[in-house]
Amino acid sequence: MAPPFFRTEENHDPLTTRSHARRTPQATPWRPDDPARRSPSIAVFLSFLWPGLGQGYAGRPRAAALFALPVVVVALIALLLVLDGVGRLASLVLEPATAFAIMFIVLLLGLWRVVSMGDAMNGLLGEDPGIRRRAVTVFALLTVIVIVTHAWLGYLTWSVYDAGQRVFAAEEPEVRPSLAPGVTPAPMDDFGSKPFATPATQSSRVNMLLVGVDSSENRNTALTDTLMVVSVDPDTGKIAMVSFPRDLADFTLSNGEVYTSKINSLMTHARTNPDEFPEGPLHTLATELGHILGVPIQYYTAVDLDGFRKVIDLVGGVTIDNKRQINDPTYDWPDGRKGFRLSPGRHHLDGVTALAFVRTRKGVGDTDFDRSRRQQQVLLALRSQLAKPENITRIPDITQAAGNALRTNFPTERVAEFIGLAETLADSDVTGVVLGPPYALKATGPGVLDYRLRFDEKRLARKSVELFGDDSRYAAAAP
Repeated sequence: MAPPFFRTEENHDPLTTRSHARRTPQATPWRPDDPARRSPSIAVFLSFLWPGLGQGYAGRPRAAALFALPVVVVALIALLLVLDGVGRLASLVLEPATAFAIMFIVLLLGLWRVVSMGDAMNGLLGEDPGIRRRAVTVFALLTVIVIVTHAWLGYLTWSVYDAGQRVFAAEEPEVRPSLAPGVTPAPMDDFGSKPFATPATQSSRVNMLLVGVDSSENRNTALTDTLMVVSVDPDTGKIAMVSFPRDLADFTLSNGEVYTSKINSLMTHARTNPDEFPEGPLHTLATELGHILGVPIQYYTAVDLDGFRKVIDLVGGVTIDNKRQINDPTYDWPDGRKGFRLSPGRHHLDGVTALAFVRTRKGVGDTDFDRSRRQQQVLLALRSQLAKPENITRIPDITQAAGNALRTNFPTERVAEFIGLAETLADSDVTGVVLGPPYALKATGPGVLDYRLRFDEKRLARKSVELFGDDSRYAAAAP
């Protein structure tokens, strides 16, 4: 019997009865490592997966190392950044030089993959037209995939950078047009300032003023209807969220005078009375709220509520636990409908419904204090929704919407630290307080013609010390 790797044919000599086997030209032994037997299509696919793999498959170890090494270096750097936290990567993208460097590297890696795929294919193309045609088709399809994915990654980087340039305010306020026809051209114009009082150390308490600006189309003014101070202790990771109801009035300012109007009008009053409040509207609001609360406010974040609605829609809505029946027959929907109702229990809300949830306050038995608690609840729900993996592909749209909805003077160099804190934050680490009763009570007596609240200063001082300890200015006076 002929060996299995050889083909034989019988030749019979007519002059003899002998026969003999003659080897044909195809009788060369087949070797598994023969480059001539390898598929260029497979080589292209392997280099698509990782530059250099196709060259290794083709038996070209030096070329494989040349194409693979730069990608290995970039992958190791990216791995170190990811291990350091998503916040660290986000903070780098916010810096212009780093953002452009990342975009350049992403596009260069795409080009490098295409070159590696072409080189791996060319090394194995033979004369067979069918094999060549299949390899070129595979190369073209995978090249399109590379272009699309790397263009998306580049756009992702640019979108985070671009949104960051708009979210993180310049040192001076930026003049912007009004957000809607008839709206006072002030909603975001006031928000651009250096930190008011930079924390003494990295471990010092950080206090941020969160201002909700309602400038939707059915409003003829832009009101700071949400006033909340978020206080973070970097040492313990504990957070306090303190909401100021809009009807607080008749409170003592840091200069000893009494402000007799409601607290949500303070920015407008400071804007129209620059001689009385030379620090400007935003700085005045932060200074006075910090004075009331007992801790200095260093930073602010302004949220346009209509933009907030768009962000919630982009992340797929938020899930909340409604504690009590809501029935507000006076609530105005953007489409002209009247009335907002929501039963107790868990609900998944889209953007427009979540906005109604945080804005309504005129339902039966409802108060401004309930609304403040709901605002805190939606913020925590949004944090949980943003962390879901399915929102990764929506990052460009989310960041662009956030860029239109947010403005802050928080330093970009601390973004990584606080994103890392948010990623490990448990609900039990957050204390929510609304400065309504018993810390502020309904004002009565001669001259009181509207609904307003006045602080019980002793109760407020005790709560401040409870929340902030020795960081509170009231601590020195505590018995």
